[in-house]
Amino acid sequence: MNAFEIRVEVAPELALFVPQARRAGATALAVDGVSTLGHVVESLGVPLTEVGTLLVDGRAVPVSHIPSAGESVTVRPVARPQRIPEAPLRFLLDVHLGTLARRMRLLGVDTAYESTDIGDPALATRSAAEQRVMLSRDRGLLRRRELWAGAYVYSTDPEEQLRDVLDRFAPELLPWTRCTACNGLLRKATKEEVADQLRHGTRQSYDVFAQCLSCGRAYWKGAHHEQLVAIVERALAESAGPGLP
Repeated sequence: MNAFEIRVEVAPELALFVPQARRAGATALAVDGVSTLGHVVESLGVPLTEVGTLLVDGRAVPVSHIPSAGESVTVRPVARPQRIPEAPLRFLLDVHLGTLARRMRLLGVDTAYESTDIGDPALATRSAAEQRVMLSRDRGLLRRRELWAGAYVYSTDPEEQLRDVLDRFAPELLPWTRCTACNGLLRKATKEEVADQLRHGTRQSYDVFAQCLSCGRAYWKGAHHEQLVAIVERALAESAGPGLP
């Protein structure tokens, strides 16, 4: 089958995925008349997890659309906040996002995290089995068909990563309710219940404790508590939006 051309314009928000030569305005692209528009977009380097509306000559089309000669395609980013209506909003992070995972758990967001590299197939399978949004900077992982849902993490800075995830998905924030080590739920605990985890100075200085229902880890307002409070307060303020308390 002979190839023909379409015109493709990628939104500025998605330009980082596209080769430099194709970033400025609409660009001609050869297609075969068989491949779907979703495949064409991915061939440019844009993961479909990052694609919102696809417009062909001004009308919205699905990723399964087969392009025809001369069509003009506009690739828009995902609208924010992105809604995931099929299941409760929860996440799965790969081995490179440990700090982000701990901060999301600190805010009470259901966040699974793989601390070892179990490989893309296993991560995608877990995403599907547990209906978790896969967060990663690995574009290849985000292109795997078995993923339930996914999102690219645009920054390498944990603070910016957290801000971006909260802006994109707007999860409900319930600070201090999850274990930052294992994602389990926390409960109030007495000093006697967690005594075996406390050093003498801690036993003398603190009276309020929490304990993870899953792994048993004890928590109290230790030396780093002010730093954690700052993370929580900043996230709550930014999530409230402008003009809100």
